Amino acid sequence: MKMYKYQYYKELESKKELIVQEAKEAGFEIGILPGMENQLGLYPSNSGYPRPLPRRIRAAVTKVQSQTVLMTGLVNRLRELVKDIYGDEYDAVPVNTAEAGLLISFDTLVAPPFVGRGITYRARYIVPLERSIEYFGAYGRPFPPFYKDIISDRGCSVGSFGVQGKALENLDVVYMRLPGARYENHGIKYYTTCLLGNVDPEEARNHLLQIAERHCHYLAGFASLGYDVPTNGYGKKDNEGTPLLQKYLGETAKLYDVPYIVDNAMGLPGIGTDIRKTGADIMVYSMDKAANAPTSGLIIGLEERIVPIRRALGMHTEKSGTTGSYGKAAYVTADPGRDAIAGQIATLEWIQEEPDMFIKPVDTLFAIVKEEIMSLPAFLQKGITITPSYNSQGVFLDYTATWENEEFGIPIFTVEDLSAGSDLFLQATRAMGLMPTLTHGGSIFVGHGFGTVDDEGNLIEERMRLAVKALVKIIEIICRHAGLIKSQ
Repeated sequence: MKMYKYQYYKELESKKELIVQEAKEAGFEIGILPGMENQLGLYPSNSGYPRPLPRRIRAAVTKVQSQTVLMTGLVNRLRELVKDIYGDEYDAVPVNTAEAGLLISFDTLVAPPFVGRGITYRARYIVPLERSIEYFGAYGRPFPPFYKDIISDRGCSVGSFGVQGKALENLDVVYMRLPGARYENHGIKYYTTCLLGNVDPEEARNHLLQIAERHCHYLAGFASLGYDVPTNGYGKKDNEGTPLLQKYLGETAKLYDVPYIVDNAMGLPGIGTDIRKTGADIMVYSMDKAANAPTSGLIIGLEERIVPIRRALGMHTEKSGTTGSYGKAAYVTADPGRDAIAGQIATLEWIQEEPDMFIKPVDTLFAIVKEEIMSLPAFLQKGITITPSYNSQGVFLDYTATWENEEFGIPIFTVEDLSAGSDLFLQATRAMGLMPTLTHGGSIFVGHGFGTVDDEGNLIEERMRLAVKALVKIIEIICRHAGLIKSQ
């Protein structure tokens, strides 16, 4: 009797307890011993479970804590470092989180004004229908209406509907399907997910121009992720390594004289995706992830675009007849404070002085993942693409190709599964005692940092290999219970 896809996932759900118990036992056999729980992970760091700061960053934060500092002086030092990297036409604004950076960027540059005579007009910004749109693609009401359910799934509504909703007043967001992408239902919490490994950027450009023309009377901006790997739809690049889809978004934004905002939360300034090459106006970072600074965000952009953002934070000019306006503006609540800015400064200085400290670990991790993945059956290996990312300081495993030829492949979990606790990769990882990583949408991210680097920021290869070995074992366990690997 034929099994349908939703039945495949229902059958897998019934084996959850067996998978979790087997993963727990396998973790001990691999070498994840009692006392190591939550001390080893596959994700660099985030604000939910920040890893210890490297000695160099801690020292910078401690030093500034013992001094009386002028906040504008710290901010200006940060600006100088960004200008050293990108040039004098670029500027920077520190904020307390990347999400705060996105909110301020959309509110200052894209959302319609709410002062002045007359009825407030509506505006729209365009985003590719890609992963993680619950972040950069949720600041407007969904258009076309068919997509309104996207902003009511568990991955968004937990935070997006808090207080009065995340969408800004009189702002719409237009979702653009990407040619070559597959939009399929998967997961135990059966829901549509974006499979982006085969996105055609040339066709996407043509489609983008058509949609922009259709909405030209309302058009106020474009937005996308800033990542650089195939699993996010950015596998095809120009000769300089810049994702073509990002370049085309930047070109179209310039054609319509509106800003292009890039959410590069999981990126690394100075080494990762280059704002100059994408043509973006604004790029937003979560500095506690790949950069491993204190919990905070950083907005980098063209000076013309940054000025209103700096004004919104009270960091741009002094008020006439008073002291500096620092702390008196509309978005003063997003100020990251002294310690976070000092940590960002130390991180950017480190990136400029020793870039190899951020490049070599990714190369080593890439080699480890390629070696360990060979323990899986050959037919599964053939469907897994492994891509290193200096931008995200890690390695992406895209396994959507295991679903080709109308055959069931490695289970794909969704944002719904992530929020509902039904992502079996996450459940098994926790059972092993590992801090989890991103595993939804047909890919798995493996990053170094959480228990896999020493106090100087050097990769501890033995511990990194242990974490990767555990992940590969989890893939094997889940595939066996899914019926893809025959039990011995």
